[in-house]
Amino acid sequence: MPLIEVLAMFLTTIDIIKPSDPRFKEVPDKIRNDDRKGVTTQNVMAVCDFNMCFTFAWAGWEGAAHDARVFLEALRRPELGFPHPPRGKYYLVDAGYPQTSGYLGPYKGERYHLPDFRRGSSPKGKKEIFNHRHSSLRCTIERTFAVLKNRWRMLREMHSFPLEKQVKIVIASMALHNFIRINVRMDMEFKPYDDDQGLLPLNEEESRVDSLVEEDGSHHTREMEEQRDRIANLLISH
Repeated sequence: MPLIEVLAMFLTTIDIIKPSDPRFKEVPDKIRNDDRKGVTTQNVMAVCDFNMCFTFAWAGWEGAAHDARVFLEALRRPELGFPHPPRGKYYLVDAGYPQTSGYLGPYKGERYHLPDFRRGSSPKGKKEIFNHRHSSLRCTIERTFAVLKNRWRMLREMHSFPLEKQVKIVIASMALHNFIRINVRMDMEFKPYDDDQGLLPLNEEESRVDSLVEEDGSHHTREMEEQRDRIANLLISH
């Protein structure tokens, strides 16, 4: 059961203010990825498995792009080869993503992120118990990105490179990340997370995603809501 998550890498991006000039139609490509300080930022969509290996990556989106927008675009474009889950399987997604067939999100309006539980009381009721378990599993993507960025610090500061080269650097670093994970028995960047399955990256709380898509009550949405309820009922009964 792989995980899916979209993370804004390098810098936190700020909302873009559209000029009042009526001739302004769209953001020019040359500055599309720049924040208000003129620094190039990008959003990177990635899928990983529970062994902390990347199984899909799509880099180069402007940093201000909403995570759910990138996600939906990846589903829409078959040429990207997005690894859709087989029937009966599903990805774990954050609350900001649409609840559709094959993509299982947490209960909204309930505690979800692990630091929320660690600061307060233990999970109570089936929804919080489900959310806690969901977050514990989905956090693998946070840990995977933490290893990636700790190993290649340049990913945090690539201002001097043009965007096209930045995208290639990100993808290359992910490929090397996988190679090391598969071929190196004991790696010092992976070791802390292998030794402590409950270890969280320092920025785990920063990856919260606001919802862009409202649930539409469709068959696919109800299907995943029912699946979530079934799992929650099993968790609370054991």
